[in-house]
Amino acid sequence: MGGTDEKAFETLDNEEAGQYGEGASLAVCLVSGGMDSCVTAAIAAAENDELAFLHVSYGQRTEARERRAFEELADHFGVARRLVAAIDYLARIGGSSLTDAKIPVAKADLASREVPTSYVPFRNAHLLAIATSWAEVTAARRIYVGAVAEDSSGYPDCRPEFYAAFARVIEVGTRPLTRVEIKTPVIGLRKADIIRRGMELRAPLGLTWSCYRAEERACGRCDSCALRLRAFREAGVPDPILYA
Repeated sequence: MGGTDEKAFETLDNEEAGQYGEGASLAVCLVSGGMDSCVTAAIAAAENDELAFLHVSYGQRTEARERRAFEELADHFGVARRLVAAIDYLARIGGSSLTDAKIPVAKADLASREVPTSYVPFRNAHLLAIATSWAEVTAARRIYVGAVAEDSSGYPDCRPEFYAAFARVIEVGTRPLTRVEIKTPVIGLRKADIIRRGMELRAPLGLTWSCYRAEERACGRCDSCALRLRAFREAGVPDPILYA
């Protein structure tokens, strides 16, 4: 696990922590580099005085491109407090086309109700655990996650009930004085509505990356690309990234 800035591991003393009571001035924001996390970051920026950006590299196919998107988004939002957590065990566990080269990334099928091959088993629990640890150390009171339930690829760990359950885990698994709220501001929105919200907030959607397969030009054929392209079409605006 490595940080991109030494401020990532700063621990607030008691006097500093006191200022993060009412008002929740500091928030941890999970930023994958994708469109949903970008808009979530813009919402978090509007609701908090300071953000801490967390990115997790777990051996996904487009790891380098997502990391670049994260850094560019952090620069855009002026976030100095950054943490990049590199975990390789999800790739060793496998079971997903995102982390196992032997499993092909399936062609998009937006009508399917099956859990797709791109689902990384229980991934978001690992990400939230890291975010919770960092929030507890820095006395952040909120964790923002760009999960989307209705118009997503059918991942079970993107549902509202998953985050409600994890909020209970945080409550019972942290220190008595720790108060950390999970915020999922786009979870009930369709992708097109997320784009519209991002445009209202002037979120830099052109800096984001969604493709599961490629790192130079988006493939346009995986589930993530198909969802993104449909959303921009429904929102009536052009997608600012390049496609093969």
